[in-house]
Amino acid sequence: MKNPNISLPRDAVDAILDQWRRERPDLDVSPMGPIGRIKRCAALIEQRLEAGFAEFDLSLWEFDMLATLRRSGAPYCLSPTELFSMLMVTSGTMTHRLKRLETKGWVARVPNAQDARSTLVQLTDEGLMLIERAVEAHVDNERTVLSVLPADVLRDLDSQLANLLRVLEPPNNGDDI
Repeated sequence: MKNPNISLPRDAVDAILDQWRRERPDLDVSPMGPIGRIKRCAALIEQRLEAGFAEFDLSLWEFDMLATLRRSGAPYCLSPTELFSMLMVTSGTMTHRLKRLETKGWVARVPNAQDARSTLVQLTDEGLMLIERAVEAHVDNERTVLSVLPADVLRDLDSQLANLLRVLEPPNNGDDI
């Protein structure tokens, strides 16, 4: 049981909540706590991930695209539509990003054997070697970020976030990848 006389350190969201409570005492701002903390954690984690990717001259979106192709399995090849659906970006954004990765020599467009009118995006040998190294460092970086939490707390956090995600994500009706 928690000792009510021991106060936990305050974070930036506590200050925001205090301001709202002062300015709008009539409004229950308690939902701002978890949402604000999730958003701040996401932004701060993204900064740490970006720093890790910089070691490989990668941005977060470049890592995501290469990792998506890599985890698709050999021959590490997907259609542009599958890629932009998995990465939740627009087709216009995908086109721009593919051109950039092609210029760097990390992906290539290859003919689609199932549909002669379309092409597929495939990791090049250089792209595969890069993502193999980068994903190992990425997992180590994530492990370091999370190492401040005891294992049982981390398991509970993961479980609770999975519950929230199940509620927020649209149901998988078989149409998405």
